[in-house]
Parts: sequence; structure tokens; C-alpha cells
Amino acid sequence: MSWQARLLCAALRTFEKPKLARAADPYAARRGFERSARLFFRAPRGTTQRWVQLGSHHVLEVAGPWVTRQSAVFYVHGGAYIMGSPKTHAAMLACLSQRTGMRILMPQYPLAPEAPFPAAFDAICDAYTAFTAEKADIVLGGDSAGGGLAFALLAHVLRHNLRVPVGVFGFSPFMDLTFSGGTILSNAGRDPLLPADRAKDIAGYYLDGADPKDHRASPLFANWSDAPPIWLTVDETEILRDDTLRFHATLKSLGCPVVLHKTSGLPHVWPMFQNYLPEARDTLDTLSDWITRLLAETGES
Repeated sequence: MSWQARLLCAALRTFEKPKLARAADPYAARRGFERSARLFFRAPRGTTQRWVQLGSHHVLEVAGPWVTRQSAVFYVHGGAYIMGSPKTHAAMLACLSQRTGMRILMPQYPLAPEAPFPAAFDAICDAYTAFTAEKADIVLGGDSAGGGLAFALLAHVLRHNLRVPVGVFGFSPFMDLTFSGGTILSNAGRDPLLPADRAKDIAGYYLDGADPKDHRASPLFANWSDAPPIWLTVDETEILRDDTLRFHATLKSLGCPVVLHKTSGLPHVWPMFQNYLPEARDTLDTLSDWITRLLAETGES
């Protein structure tokens, strides 16, 4: 682990994790995340960001002079269902765009508690369906709660015989709102960022009384027998580690093409810190190589 990662984890554990543990107002948490993203996450020089319309939904397109492909990444941002936006994740996704030569499309979906389940899922499905009208190959991705939404979308696509993305990736996806994974407790003290004792409160804002076993909320329990190639990454210390490990095990048992990139000692969704962590840049490089190989197999070099 780099000295930058050790320093960042110490800072997150000292300042950010206690703040998240104390946060009683989801709207204040939302404002704080937006403010921190503006201050700390920087996109590469030449990045362009513009709002476009997909059906009835606003979508942020992140690109730059490096875009050479027709294919695109459809990305669902994280933020525990209550915060985050395409803007908070634009810097990380610009780095992925630069590495892959692809434009990134991030839908603006409604957040809880004012828009509880299944509002976010419905919005993501609608925006994705509108995007499939284009002929470009699609790579689907997401992080944390956005990763859970991305895989819920994939399960919906597979079940209803809609257009399947060429591949799907997830940064520490939140796959199980029943919290049946062991690391929600065993990693409570090890996770440098997420306070385990607030996880069920956050899920409650989103679910608002809905069944957490619903596959749209907990895609871990969906049918994955026909899944396309999937790439996953998670850190050993995360409280959500078992979501990814159990999903990976399910895919392996079904013979689905899946890659697991595992680290130790890094914070939740560490690629967001690409300005600071060499490990974040390495992970984006690894993911980009996987995407490039996928597209080569479809005939787009």
C-alpha cells in the first residue's frame, strides 16, 4: 500500500467516517459530498461535460479530445441512494474516458428520501432503454449504490430480453440490502470510510418499507445464468466486501465470465481518489484494459 493510501485512510478514518456516523440529515450529507467533490476531484485537462437528454431524463456526457470510439459507457453514480450526482463522479469517469477513448453517459436519477424505491431504478431503466436506440456498443458500470442499481438494471435487461451490454463493471457494488453478508459486522472496525451502524438507516431511507429482497433493490439474489462478461473490484477491509465476493462466487458457479480485482487497505470506491492514489490509477488502468479487450472481441479496435 502506498504512503498516499495510508495517509488518505488515516484522514478518512479520523474525519470523514465519524462525520458520516453522526450525520442525521441526508440533505446536509448530500451538500457536503457535492462540496467535497468540487474541491478534491479534478478531471484531466481537455475534459468536456454537457447535459444531454435521453428520453425524459437528463444525462451528463463526459468526453474529451481523446474520444475515438462510437461505443460508450453508461455509468450509474453511487452515493448510498441519498447523495451523489453525475457531477461528483465526473472527474473519475473523465479519467476512464481518457484511458478507453469512450464517452461516458451518467443519468441524473432521483434520490431518497424524497424519491424512495423504486424511483431510482425506474429512472435508470428508462434512460438505458432510450440510449439503446443508438447503435453503439454499451459498457455498463457503477459504484457502490450505483453499482447495485447497474446490476439491478442488468438483471432487468436479461429477464426482459432487452439489449444486453457487451460488459458490466462495478466498483464495490452495494448488492444486498438485507445485509446478510458477514463483513457488514466483521469489517466494521477495519473499513476506513463507511460506518456500519448507519448502513441500515441509509437503506431505510431508500426502501421506505419495501421488501429488501426485491431483486431491484438487492440484485445479488437475481438470476445470473445468462450474464455477459463482468468485472468487479472490492477491498478486503470494506463492510460491503461480502456483497462482491458472494456475487463473484455466484457468477463463477454458473460459468459466467467474471473477473475479480481485489485489494487490501484501500477505502470504499478508491478510484474516486485518482488525483491522489497510485492504486486508484492502477485500478482504472486495469479496468480500461479489460474494456479494450471486450471491445476488440466485438470488432471495435
